Amino acid sequence: MIPKRAEAVDGDGIRWTRSSHSGGNSNCVEVARRGDAVAARDSKAPGAGRLTVPADGWRSFVGAIRSGELSA
Repeated sequence: MIPKRAEAVDGDGIRWTRSSHSGGNSNCVEVARRGDAVAARDSKAPGAGRLTVPADGWRSFVGAIRSGELSA
């Protein structure tokens, strides 16, 4: 089953996505695709800044977590 995702658009028109696996608690990271990069921010403090990395780097990061190479 594919989880539903919550989306929000910020004042800059960026569409931020949060997985439904977050369960409604406040320990969430939101992500947004920005051309050939991915941005991440803390859902509790969306105005506090964001981390932007190349899309290939993000895919490697997520793949390492999924494979167990990194713990979530």
